Amino acid sequence: MDARRKTAGTRAEAAPAPAVPSGPRAARKREAILDAARRVFLREGFGAGVDLLAAEAGVSKVTLYNHFGSKERLFMAVIGQTLDEALGESQAVIHERLAEAVDVRAALVQTCRAWVQGLTTPEVLALRDLIAAERRRFPELGRTWLERGPTRQHAAIAAALDRLVARGRLRIADTEVAALQLAGLVLHPHLVLSQYSGGVDPQLVERLIENGVDLFLSGYEAAARVPEARRPD
Repeated sequence: MDARRKTAGTRAEAAPAPAVPSGPRAARKREAILDAARRVFLREGFGAGVDLLAAEAGVSKVTLYNHFGSKERLFMAVIGQTLDEALGESQAVIHERLAEAVDVRAALVQTCRAWVQGLTTPEVLALRDLIAAERRRFPELGRTWLERGPTRQHAAIAAALDRLVARGRLRIADTEVAALQLAGLVLHPHLVLSQYSGGVDPQLVERLIENGVDLFLSGYEAAARVPEARRPD
């Protein structure tokens, strides 16, 4: 009897997790759940119940669990979706333009402008505040934000800076540190001001970005600007 019970228990433990629903219809339902969950979490906080999350999405609790497994995993998926949207434009500029830029300053300004605009919308700032409030009880939420946001963005910028160094356009000994410094110059002031003042004047936003890029380049520039055409003698 004990041997049979042990064998059954081993089989149960080894059983694979149920497959996540797939296909176009399931993908649409998953997006609907994510959109609804983001609204509920921002409105009610992480304490929102699964019944409310399912009702907002117009699905059953069983469907919600089939797609995400738990409320915690649903919240982490919301974080990922939100950051993908917030960083999509800046990531595109980094990968498509920055590393091979002729005018490095212009490419950095474009990157930083999209970066700031993506991460300082009221919705993204509210989600960031919610995660900060819950991270002691649920540290995995903070880790997800870090991995899907800052870590990914800084790595992409550092890789582009590595390429610019290889091309002789910048002189940087540690591109990982340089990416963090760029974030400190162009992004962090907006996060602080937005959190405590409710918003930043658009003209100040632009000044912080352009002056931040100029300060960054003053330390690392080798030939970051397009050379001016030589005047005829």
